[in-house]
Amino acid sequence: MYVGALTLDILLGDVRSLKQKRSVVRPLVAELLRRYPGIAVAETGHLDLHRRAEVGVAVVSASAGNCKEVLDACERLVAFRPEIELLSARQRLYTDED
Repeated sequence: MYVGALTLDILLGDVRSLKQKRSVVRPLVAELLRRYPGIAVAETGHLDLHRRAEVGVAVVSASAGNCKEVLDACERLVAFRPEIELLSARQRLYTDED
């Protein structure tokens, strides 16, 4: 069993309030869940900052290759959104022996 984790650090565009931030982050999370129903995704950091967000994605799979493939696809989906800038993406892979 393999567990893949992806942490995305995001800079939001013209956002001036937490309400506007939610209007950008919620559709992003919903889109990730819609396209990849087997993942878990949530806003995990920078909760009190207007223009920054951290989004965490997790996937469980029988193969390391499938974990990496799904996480790479999630990263690409976020990177190509025009209203946000992906500052960094960090992937980690855990096995049942860790």
